[in-house]
Amino acid sequence: MYQVQISNNQNSLNQIIDLRYAVLRQPWDKPKDTATDDLELSSINAYIEQAGEVIACGRLQDNDNGLGQIRYMAVHPNYQGKGLGKLIVAKLEEEAKAIGLTTIELQARENALEFYKSQGYMVKETSFKLWDIIQHYLMTKELK
Repeated sequence: MYQVQISNNQNSLNQIIDLRYAVLRQPWDKPKDTATDDLELSSINAYIEQAGEVIACGRLQDNDNGLGQIRYMAVHPNYQGKGLGKLIVAKLEEEAKAIGLTTIELQARENALEFYKSQGYMVKETSFKLWDIIQHYLMTKELK
């Protein structure tokens, strides 16, 4: 049974950033600093740990006016397809409700569209192409 935790120290945040880098940036030869930004300390980072290693993560940031954004979702390749992403999204939605957010948006990579649709997110528009390679789509979900 996997348990979702909220990062509250630099060690877990460093491990989260390492996973983001390995899954979301390194395969395209992008620098590690692209796996983080200046909003880490004001955001909520959820993660799942197995044997002392972060194996899944995602971040919620408050974009004001009741709007939150999920970013940097990553699951270690050895653990994909086991429902960990669903657990992370559910925890981030729970946290969003707790801080009064009413809508969540995210930028989904093309290969993640069906996953987010299965979690109740709807495609709003085709948005940008990261590094002129990876098509992204703006998706939203109203929280109840």
